[in-house]
Amino acid sequence: MAFTFAALAYIIALLFTAFLIFFVIYHIIGFDELKTDYKNPIDQCNNLNPMVLPEYFLHLFFNVMFLFAGEWTSLLLNCPLIAYHINRYMNRPVMSGPGLYDPTSIMNADQLNRAQKEGWIKLAFYLISFFYYLYR
Repeated sequence: MAFTFAALAYIIALLFTAFLIFFVIYHIIGFDELKTDYKNPIDQCNNLNPMVLPEYFLHLFFNVMFLFAGEWTSLLLNCPLIAYHINRYMNRPVMSGPGLYDPTSIMNADQLNRAQKEGWIKLAFYLISFFYYLYR
């Protein structure tokens, strides 16, 4: 059996998904710290916002590799999250820098709950994806 581009795509997807799991866990911990008033919102948003675009680019990168490798099932499984990331970033609050989280509005209960729920759902998705890529 030859080593193909599809195998390389799955190896890279597996490694990048491990990084994405750590990114999402960091976000979940950050939102929990905000909820318990352990950190102030400005510092926490300054820590979380720089990690948004790398998360999106990592996820998009290995899906582009799936596209070139012809792995349509893996690509179709990831399309809803890619569309959600694009929609979420296009409809983000007006801020001076890149990122999604506005320090003035993140402490609203609905915004904080939404961010936490989003983090847990993305963690579940990335964990399922990790094991899918591992066995694929």
